[in-house]
Amino acid sequence: MRKLSARHALLAALATVSLLTTGCSAETGASSPAAAGAGAPRPTSIVSPVPDPARQLAVAGTPKGAPTDVARAGEDGKAKKSPLRVASYDRSSRRAVISVAEKAPSATASADDVPAVGDVIASGPAPGAPDGLLAKVTGVAGKTGKGTEVKTEPATLGALLGDDKADGTVPVDPASVDVEPLVQGVKVSWAKAGNIHVGPEGAKVPLGSLRIDVGGSLPLPVTEGAPVSGSASVAGYVQLAPEVEFSYDGSSALTPDSAFLGLTGDWTSQWQLKGRAAAGGKPVRIPFAKLHADPVIQVGPVPVVVNLDLTAYVQVAANGTVSVDVKQDLKGGFRIGGSYSKSDGWKPVSTSDMTSTPVQAKVAAAGTVKAALGAEATVGLYGAVGLTADLAPYVRGEASAEATPESVVGAWKIYGGVDLTGWLQLQLSIFGTPVFEHRIPLGALHREWLLAQGKGTVA
Repeated sequence: MRKLSARHALLAALATVSLLTTGCSAETGASSPAAAGAGAPRPTSIVSPVPDPARQLAVAGTPKGAPTDVARAGEDGKAKKSPLRVASYDRSSRRAVISVAEKAPSATASADDVPAVGDVIASGPAPGAPDGLLAKVTGVAGKTGKGTEVKTEPATLGALLGDDKADGTVPVDPASVDVEPLVQGVKVSWAKAGNIHVGPEGAKVPLGSLRIDVGGSLPLPVTEGAPVSGSASVAGYVQLAPEVEFSYDGSSALTPDSAFLGLTGDWTSQWQLKGRAAAGGKPVRIPFAKLHADPVIQVGPVPVVVNLDLTAYVQVAANGTVSVDVKQDLKGGFRIGGSYSKSDGWKPVSTSDMTSTPVQAKVAAAGTVKAALGAEATVGLYGAVGLTADLAPYVRGEASAEATPESVVGAWKIYGGVDLTGWLQLQLSIFGTPVFEHRIPLGALHREWLLAQGKGTVA
């Protein structure tokens, strides 16, 4: 038994010496990665008989103005933080200039300081790439005064996230949202942690929420074929607390197991439709504010740039002649997005649990009128639109009149409701999932409920 153990020990020692000798001879005959030059391709993955377990990556927000990391695929196929920076990018030629973050004078250069063919790089907003950049290096053109110029092609998140997993929801900082008023009287308010309030209603707005007021009234235009007269108007506000929902599971080979990109949040609005509406043609839609934000969420070491665009609008349609005075509060949540699974592909997600309360309601004469205070939103990654949705909470009034010898008696009803429509776009394949050939509708979500009703003599 002892002889057998000694033999095993001797064999183990010989194997160790052999491995060390082989390793030393291999290092002697090979050059360092930095010496190989920027043009030499760098492997992005190594095949291993025992793959590393998938990492659970944290999902977190990045404060406005804070520098974002640049992620790069490592030789083990795992994304890692990189000292590289995107100094400039030309969208038309897909050429980028890559520089290196400043180091101490005593620091030595390494392979991480040089972009190489095969590198997959993800960056936050950069000069020439306001929507961020997710690209693969296909060629190295040479040195410039600002860094190394490289040729690129579009890449996928799957090339960086690999077999890792991530799941999280990140609030959108209201301070990062740019608001462009489209009509006079629009006011913007928001509040955030640190007792920071902006706008006339900032002190009333919950933390993390953005509020848009249409001051006074928003008169509806008088044009040929318009469905309402100029005496009808809408006034009120919309308050949003949007959040970006992101998930990814790359556990299986070739394509991700699952993925999700969406916009969720709370919606609060109070508004009033008042005046006399008359039939005359197509619905009138009046955009009153445009909102844009490019929040950066950190998925582990990878900066994922989410592009949000939202247009707030009023839309009114009428049939017949109706005098209406309706004021309502509306609160609730919404969730829109695209969900991917390997078995079912991309599927739309659209839910809403909004409810409304009539503050006052009155309809006279005969006909119907429908007014919506809604928002059309697009959500994408790195400048590629992933989904488009139209969320339209509305109020609908209808009145009927019956003439008698003595008077005209009428009945009226007021309904609240919400319409949610939209599309999933081709660009969701940026996750590394199979490309679908055409847009996928979110599916029309329609809910309506009775707010108030009544009868009376019509003047």
